[in-house]
Amino acid sequence: MSSAYQVIARKWRPRTFADVVGQDHVVRTLRNAISRQRIAHAYLFVGPRGTGKTSTARIFAKALNCTGGPNADFDPADPACIAIAEGSHLDVIEIDGASNNGVDQVRDLRETVRYAPAQGRFKVYIIDEVHMLSAAAFNALLKTLEEPPAHVKFIFATTDPQKVLPTIVSRCQRFDLKPIPDELIVTRLQLIATAEGIQADPAALACIARLADGGMRDAQSILDQMISFCGTTVTEPDVLEVYGLVSAAQVAELAAAVALGDQRRIVALVDACDAAGRDLVRLLTDLQAVFRTALLDAIARGGRSDQLGGVALTTEQLTRLLDALREGEGGVKLGLAEKINFEVTLLRAVEASRARAIDSLLKELTALAEEAPGADEKKKA
Repeated sequence: MSSAYQVIARKWRPRTFADVVGQDHVVRTLRNAISRQRIAHAYLFVGPRGTGKTSTARIFAKALNCTGGPNADFDPADPACIAIAEGSHLDVIEIDGASNNGVDQVRDLRETVRYAPAQGRFKVYIIDEVHMLSAAAFNALLKTLEEPPAHVKFIFATTDPQKVLPTIVSRCQRFDLKPIPDELIVTRLQLIATAEGIQADPAALACIARLADGGMRDAQSILDQMISFCGTTVTEPDVLEVYGLVSAAQVAELAAAVALGDQRRIVALVDACDAAGRDLVRLLTDLQAVFRTALLDAIARGGRSDQLGGVALTTEQLTRLLDALREGEGGVKLGLAEKINFEVTLLRAVEASRARAIDSLLKELTALAEEAPGADEKKKA
């Protein structure tokens, strides 16, 4: 009988520090802490979903409790590491903060930390979504967290650090995991596709990375779904069709129309996208990314960019355009007439880019007046 199918996100979950993608600053610090024997008693991993918080916590627990550890270069085939990965290690306890958020559960934890490890060198408590703990639970944890037994290590993970009490944060070493860049996600997905015997177009993987918004787990889940839809060959049109995305070429074409102020072209392109069932909210996000790239280019070039279809826009115009797109987000996302709100947002962005700030206009008029013939004589008079 064949073994049960395992989704890509679980099958390709990082098992060692070398497998962690896009979080080099975290990996380097943890490896150095182990090699220099400067292991703190509590860590807080902060970051968006799917960036590797829980996976990094498990890898760190493996490094602490592997055979002969602590050792950052542990063997993933070590029985202790396998037990941690499977969740059967007696000394690595994973707790879901969302479902174990009461003060009674924390009091039980406080009782168990006193007992020595049964298998490994440390008792490691991994509390996921720690921000879900109640205020009473946080307060019950404070004393134990401040002065834990030498054999106890806490690793907290959260997507919302603002909800974690400052008194908890101050007792932890905080690590901020960043959204993973698209190019790293594409490289990883290509590796997975090759290993799984899947032919995936680079453009398709780029679309998946764009959808994932910096989350590796999301990207792997999307790839898994696309394999189910397409079979052994994943192409860009398939990804666009399934998720309602607009192709990068169409996004660039619409951005150029906005930059040119071509209102007819804007309306025609929006009609085409809407008729094809494309996600206009996602399209607005993609447009903002294009204009932000142009704004950064204008700043780097001294105040003007020609990335948008050859149209030269100043930093002021791009800033006003982006501001108009941002102001229209709420209407597009929550409004009853999504298409109309989207069209109005783009047309307002065009008008905003053509407007001039009164202070910059006054400066230009002053400069022109000073350069005019006879200006010096008038000043002297």
